Formats: sequence, C-alpha cells, structure tokens
Amino acid sequence: MEEKTEFLYVAQEQDIPLNERLFIEINEQPIVIFNLGGKLFAIGDVCTHDNGPVGDGQVDGYEVVCPRHGARFDIRSGKATKSPAFRDVPSYQIKVEDGKIFIKI
Repeated sequence: MEEKTEFLYVAQEQDIPLNERLFIEINEQPIVIFNLGGKLFAIGDVCTHDNGPVGDGQVDGYEVVCPRHGARFDIRSGKATKSPAFRDVPSYQIKVEDGKIFIKI
C-alpha cells in the first residue's frame, strides 16, 4: 500500500530571516524550520533523549544543541550526532515556490 505524502504551505520566505528559525505545528507534530545561510531545513522540534523541545538550542554549524542536556542533531538530516540522544529526529523536505515555503509530510 502506497503512503500518501504531500507538500503543505507553511510560511512565506520573509517569515524566516537569514540565520533565524520558525516554529510550526503540523498534525500535532512540532517542527522547526531553520534558515541557515539562505538554505532552509526542517526537523522535528522534539529531542529524542527526553521529548523536550530542541529547536531553541544554539546552532553550531549545521547542528542544533539541545538546551537541556547537550544532545546534538544535524539540521540537514535530523541525525543524532551526540549523546545523550541516540535516535534521530524527523527531517522534512522543503521546497520554495514564488516566495512560499512548503514542507513535505
């Protein structure tokens, strides 16, 4: 059985200034979209170590550092890169058309 996935409109490009982030929720799933150097990346905003939000953490290169216990996740892929988290966070594909940001769910 084929799983249906679609791109959903979430914001305008100007809603996420350069090197800033935007917090959204889709289907009760918290997501954070990062604008790093003009490229957009989206990951789940839930640390896999303790289920707390991770998107408010410091950005170090392409990693976000969980503000509670220091776990790190690659913003480009959601991959857990430093303990105490060992499971990846969801990563979402983004596309921009005519200044509108869409995320694939």
